[in-house]
Amino acid sequence: MDSQDVKDDLEEVLYTADEIQARIDELAADIDRDYADKDVLIVGVLKGAVMVMADLSRALTSHIAMDWMAVSSYGSGTKSSGVVRILKDLDADLMNRHVLIVEDIIDSGLTLSWLKANLESRGPASVEICTLLRKPEAAKVQIEVKYVGFDIPNKFVVGYGLDFAEKYRNLDCIGILAPHVYQ
Repeated sequence: MDSQDVKDDLEEVLYTADEIQARIDELAADIDRDYADKDVLIVGVLKGAVMVMADLSRALTSHIAMDWMAVSSYGSGTKSSGVVRILKDLDADLMNRHVLIVEDIIDSGLTLSWLKANLESRGPASVEICTLLRKPEAAKVQIEVKYVGFDIPNKFVVGYGLDFAEKYRNLDCIGILAPHVYQ
């Protein structure tokens, strides 16, 4: 879906498809360098990280394994509740593996902080985080993020996997959702 298809629903486009892909390519080069010759498992956080995981994994030149986790702290609202539920756990054993959590967005950091601690308790060699988007102004907890695509304002964004009520995930860009859509 192109931004023109939903132009009345967006306040503005923050990043185009080309800008997103260029940044993902840069992140992939950093990840390839940092994880050279390591047993890496990239863990996508469903559903939002699907687009990031797909493009990031294709941009990587090294061998990686993939797994998925689904956690929820949003419900149908626009802000994290902070209460985390595991909807789908990993299939892979993390013992002695280098784990890279791949996220679409870090908002309050509450869910990701909980998820990182959960994965660290499973005996991996390391757990790091890669996110396409981060909202520094929305942070409620400090969490170290090794790879950040873009820092964005504390606005409600959609596209490229990010949704509102399961809509806009297939938008090829990232845009700020107009308040009239969700209020």
